[in-house]
Amino acid sequence: MTENSDKHAFSSDKEHIFRPSQWFFSSEVFSSILLMIASVSAIYWANSFLAETYEHLLHTPLALSAGDWHLSNTLLHWVNDGLMALFFFTVGLEIKREILVGELADPKMALLPVIAAMGGMICPGLVYVAFNYGTPYMDGWGIPVATDIAFSLGAIAIFGKKLPLGLRIFLAAFAIADDLGAVLIIALFYTKNIVWTYLFAAALFVAGLVVANLLWVRWIPFYVVMGIGTWISVMGSGVHATVAGVVVALLIPARAKYSTSHFMQRVKFIMNRFHYNDEVDAYWYSILLNPDHLSCIHSLKMACQDVETPLQKLEQALHPWVAYMILPVFAFGNAGLSLEGMSPGTAMTHPVTLGIFLGLFLGKPLGISLFSYIAVRTGMASLPEGVTWTHLMGAAMLGGIGFTMSLFITGLSFTSPELLNFSKLGVLIGSIVSAIAGILFLSIDYARQKRKALLG
Repeated sequence: MTENSDKHAFSSDKEHIFRPSQWFFSSEVFSSILLMIASVSAIYWANSFLAETYEHLLHTPLALSAGDWHLSNTLLHWVNDGLMALFFFTVGLEIKREILVGELADPKMALLPVIAAMGGMICPGLVYVAFNYGTPYMDGWGIPVATDIAFSLGAIAIFGKKLPLGLRIFLAAFAIADDLGAVLIIALFYTKNIVWTYLFAAALFVAGLVVANLLWVRWIPFYVVMGIGTWISVMGSGVHATVAGVVVALLIPARAKYSTSHFMQRVKFIMNRFHYNDEVDAYWYSILLNPDHLSCIHSLKMACQDVETPLQKLEQALHPWVAYMILPVFAFGNAGLSLEGMSPGTAMTHPVTLGIFLGLFLGKPLGISLFSYIAVRTGMASLPEGVTWTHLMGAAMLGGIGFTMSLFITGLSFTSPELLNFSKLGVLIGSIVSAIAGILFLSIDYARQKRKALLG
């Protein structure tokens, strides 16, 4: 291999090394596109001449049976309680990683997005309550409190490198903290009746996960089986099954079998055993003739597996499925707003629609900006490097994109088809207007800053 080709190979390897750090953001961008396609398809189908087939599909019964045990639910129920449990499991893995080594690991850096998330939940909830206090619709107060991480990061990705990296990191950390808050709200306020025998069984599974951590168990199939057991038990207990996803995720080990320094020593030892002969081993079939080479390759493979943490393995394995399959399927099943028989005037002025729409569009940016301002001015936190208050206000507007989590909590809040449609209308309009407002605000600010730089 020539010197130029060596440099090219090194350059390609270097790009490959840095690409995973940007993969999370890029996957959220593609996920937001799929979410949009799935949502538009659902709305179109729900209002077409085939609208009945859409409803029939969602309410198709599916059952699990084992001996005398039988569990039957509709397809939509399995999507919301089953597939979304995997979504919340992935969210839990991200939360744990961020708390241990990410943007939430440093208390000073974590405080700003956490406080911003608190404001972004409190104010929208209060806006909703202001429109629905004393009505039968109070259960919907949790709908406008959540931010959709895929759409919000997808919106900010439009700007590329025009905005500081710290703003993207703040928005991602804020959305993750916001997701944790939404899970707590679901667990505390959207649990109706509790079946204690199932809850006790779930506690036993969780205890088993804790013991496995203490015994240094790193075998992923064990955690898969215990996770499924926890999910079934929590689903039977009356607590929403998606809570099980986060609980299990927080108990997935974040430490590998051995450290990277031990990994390097092992790789060096293996490579010292890898004797290469230019004349004999230069052909493609040499690996078939040399069992020692195959043994070394297997040893390298095992070393790579042992140095990677179970948390990383599961997160990287599940994230594409969640981003590209589970969330679009969820959006397709839940975004089907039916306009049949709906009066535009009644729908737009209904307190549920107004509470959700204004909670997302006004409550979110107000709460995020106000709480962030108080945290910075009191010295509790500081703005990320290169981020101005104008940047933060634009990101706060994008925080009003509720979509996935808002639609999810909608299904927990209401059962009436009419209220579900009013809620979906509020979520869709609030999220769309928030996205447009945030993008326009940041675009105008960028143009102003660029013009100022050219003139001065």
